[in-house]
Parts: sequence; structure tokens; C-alpha cells
Amino acid sequence: MIRVGSVVISKAGRDKGKKLIVVEMESDEYALVADGGLRKVEKPKKKKLRHLQSTQEVYGGELSNSFIKDYLGGVIIG
Repeated sequence: MIRVGSVVISKAGRDKGKKLIVVEMESDEYALVADGGLRKVEKPKKKKLRHLQSTQEVYGGELSNSFIKDYLGGVIIG
């Protein structure tokens, strides 16, 4: 299940294969995601949930651009 704070991998689009963190759920079909670099928390990318793969990892604290960028750099997907 994907929710706010979930670490996800994009399955489609220009950012395919990139790790992102869900910063907001817009509806049952869309999530707003950020990577802390190109996609900042202030201007997240809107992605369909079917285009996101959950990694089962969830962060529960405050999400800032610098934290997200550092956190995603250390997450091992596999």
C-alpha cells in the first residue's frame, strides 16, 4: 500500500526507475512525489499510483528537500 512517506520507484515516464518519496496523496488514483533534487517538496510531481512500485519502506517524519535527497541516496532497492 502506498501512503505519505512511502519510498517508491517510478515504473513509467521520464523518471522511470527513479526512487521517490510520496509527499501527499491527492486521491485514490494519484500521489504527489518528490526526490529532493529536481522534484522539490514545494513542487512535487503528480503520478498515477499504477505507475509507482512500492518498496515497502515508509518514513514517518517531516519531509524536507535535503532529508529526502540524502535518504534516497542511501536506500537500497533489491
